[in-house]
Amino acid sequence: MSYFSSIPKIAFEGPGSDNPLAFHHYDANRKLLGKTMAEHLRLAVCYWHTFVWPGSDVFGAGTFERPWQQAGEPMAKAREKADAAFDFFSRLGVPYYTFHDTDVAPEGNSLAEYKANFAAMVDVLEKKQADTGMKLLWGTANVFSNPRYAAGAATNPQPEVFAYAATQVRHAMEATHRLGGANYVLWGGREGYDTLLNTDLKRERAQLGRFFQMVVEHKHKLGFKGTILIEPKPQEPTKHQYDYDTATVYGFLKEFGLENEVKTNLEANHATLAGHSFHHEVATSIAMGLFGSIDANRGDPQNGWDTDQFPNSVEEMTLVTYEILKAGGFTTGGFNFDTKVRRQSHDAADLFHGHIGAIDTLALGLERAVKMVEKDTLAELKAKRYAGWDADLGTKILNGGFTLASLSDEAIARNLHPKHVSGHQELLENIINRYIYG
Repeated sequence: MSYFSSIPKIAFEGPGSDNPLAFHHYDANRKLLGKTMAEHLRLAVCYWHTFVWPGSDVFGAGTFERPWQQAGEPMAKAREKADAAFDFFSRLGVPYYTFHDTDVAPEGNSLAEYKANFAAMVDVLEKKQADTGMKLLWGTANVFSNPRYAAGAATNPQPEVFAYAATQVRHAMEATHRLGGANYVLWGGREGYDTLLNTDLKRERAQLGRFFQMVVEHKHKLGFKGTILIEPKPQEPTKHQYDYDTATVYGFLKEFGLENEVKTNLEANHATLAGHSFHHEVATSIAMGLFGSIDANRGDPQNGWDTDQFPNSVEEMTLVTYEILKAGGFTTGGFNFDTKVRRQSHDAADLFHGHIGAIDTLALGLERAVKMVEKDTLAELKAKRYAGWDADLGTKILNGGFTLASLSDEAIARNLHPKHVSGHQELLENIINRYIYG
């Protein structure tokens, strides 16, 4: 008997249905702007929160007690977990999944054990993908949980730790390549500092930059055609991370000559921890040519940490999806649910309720965003606002036609006396609300 035997395959039943185990807005085959909802959203379930996290927190032990989380021979439990995971994926009906190396295989007590365990489980994943049609959106390596990474992985003061992390990343990349992964994520959970009193900032940044360069070099050596992604995060558990937000990541990539090699995997909860909106981070990443993929979740405004809750704001996801559609949509990326049910939600069905609600939220956001693109009032008003920069004076300034002095002389000669014009913020907010709720 499967752990999820009591759960039927989740189907689209429409907004009139009262069935909590059905999609009410996500119709995978419905076409919008020439693509199906499934093609637009490229949905993925994460392995770690969904099948690894036991429901623990800093004040209490795990509450879930899933069968594969019980004591037993580690590789047998890993296979049992894979059985449950792919059963869940199939019943939910999403096309992609994501994993860390140590989510799917026991770490073991040495690099040799790690390599053997992981290789065996990659064989299992490969067969399960073939049997179910599931695809890998991205893989990554967990180089933050083990105590050896307390002071970071690539930024660690010990080069031996750097080398250990490099070994994990190598094998996780090669597994991702073999499994047909569309991306590989560099998630540096502890690449930062707790105190400047024992930290050499210049040295650690150089270490991290070299690590990323090595990853890109290995990508090309492998012939991996997917995208390398960096996931910005400002802090927690460290006081400060070197990949604080999209703008910080862009500067870091430029410093090490990687701006054309690496994109961003943006997480909503990380954006708000950095003091930004999720909309801001997506728009900034697109503007800088770094946009890659999304970890769709949310934080709790009353909590100051990364709570990884399921997204439930249609307004937020409409604005984010509008930016993505305007930029041409996802290429190798997608919406990955880096999300976890609450500790009190320990029933098997709760895992489905969380994902169903989140998927319907994204579907509603997509519908509204498509309307915004089809009648793009925002674009029209933005074009009008910046029209002067497309006229003679603006284009000449941007094309280097003036020096500071000659531009000043031009302003005096024209007797320029510009007055401020309205930004119409309230009008725009009302327009957005009509798109979303009208």
